[in-house]
Amino acid sequence: RWQKVLYERQPFPDNYVDQRFLEELRKNVHARRYQYRAVVFQSGAVVQQLCSVCVFVVTWWYMDAGMLSPQGLFGAALVSSLLGYVLFDAVDGGAGRRESGRTRWADLKSTLVFTAFTYGFSPVLKTLTESISTDTIYAMSALMLLGHLIFFDYGANAAIVSSTLSLNMAIFASVCLASRLPRSLHAFVMVTFAMQIFALWPMLQKKLKAQTPQCYVGVTVLFAVAALAGLATVSSVGAVLFASLLLAISCLCPYCLIRLQLLKDNIHGPWDEAEIKEDLSRFLM
Repeated sequence: RWQKVLYERQPFPDNYVDQRFLEELRKNVHARRYQYRAVVFQSGAVVQQLCSVCVFVVTWWYMDAGMLSPQGLFGAALVSSLLGYVLFDAVDGGAGRRESGRTRWADLKSTLVFTAFTYGFSPVLKTLTESISTDTIYAMSALMLLGHLIFFDYGANAAIVSSTLSLNMAIFASVCLASRLPRSLHAFVMVTFAMQIFALWPMLQKKLKAQTPQCYVGVTVLFAVAALAGLATVSSVGAVLFASLLLAISCLCPYCLIRLQLLKDNIHGPWDEAEIKEDLSRFLM
C-alpha cells in the first residue's frame, strides 16, 4: 500500500498518489463571510475622508474667490474644534485621556505653539511657491490629495497604509493652495484649517466609530450632506458626480464584494507548503 512518505522505498513512481489524495481537499478554509450592513458601515471611513477633501477644496475656493473671510473661517474652525475636543472626552468618559496620561494643559500648550509658529511663518508660506506656476501648483495639490486618500489609514492592516505620509501629503497640498491666496492671514487660516480637518477630525471619527457606532453613522451622513451642499454651490455637475461616487463606494462596492465572495474558490490540501508550527526559538540561542 502506498504511503505518503519519502524515507521508504516503494514500488511506485515519485509522482504517484492514490485515491485518498483528494480526500483531504478543503475549500475556502480561511475565507471570510461578509455581511452587507457591516461592509457598508466600514465604508464610512472612505466616505468621510473623501468628504474631508471635498470640504477643504470648497473652503479654499471660497477664500480664493473672496466669498469667505479668514476671520470667519478661523472663528468657525475654533468653535468646531472646541466642540470636538469636548465630545472627544465625553464619548468614553475621559478613559482614553487617563490611559495616555496627557493633560488638558499639555493640549493647550501644543495648540498655542502650533498656532504661534504657523502664524509666524505664514508670510514664508505665502511666498514659498511664488516662482512656481499656478497650473503646476494645482497639479501638485491634486496629486498630493490623491496620495493622502491612498495612504490614509482606513483600518486595514496593509503595507500601503502610512498615516504619517498621508498627513504630510495633505499638509503639503494645503501649503501649496494657501500660497495662492491673497494675503498671509489667508495662508495661516488655511493651513490651520487643514490641520484640523486632516489630523484632528479623523481622530474623532475613530473614537466615535469605536464607542458609539450609531452616532458615527449619523455624523457620516450629515458630513456627506454638508460636503455635497457646499460643492453644489460651486458646481452642480460636480455635486452630482461626487454624490454618485459616494453612493458607489458606500452601496455598490459592498454589494459587489458580497457577490464576488460567492465565487471564491480557494483549495487547500496535502499539496500546500509545509508550515512549521513548533517553537524553534530554543535552537536560536
